[in-house]
Amino acid sequence: CPTAADLHSSNGTRVCAQLYADNSPYYDQCCAGDVLVVLPGTDMPYMPHGWSARASSLVVGTRCELTVWSRKAKKGASRTFKA
Repeated sequence: CPTAADLHSSNGTRVCAQLYADNSPYYDQCCAGDVLVVLPGTDMPYMPHGWSARASSLVVGTRCELTVWSRKAKKGASRTFKA
């Protein structure tokens, strides 16, 4: 997985978080498969098509927080992740 400080897009813009579709019990094989990039200031009350209950690992960048909810439209239990 990339480190929190290494999160940036190919053009150098800052990325707040990356969610990954594939996971593994072996750390060096985590953070694989499709990637959902979350830019600073993004507000998504619904997961993009094809991502519901699919994210298996994530990395949150420095000076960012990622809050997720157990139900759609920001309802249910929430959890906040930091770098």
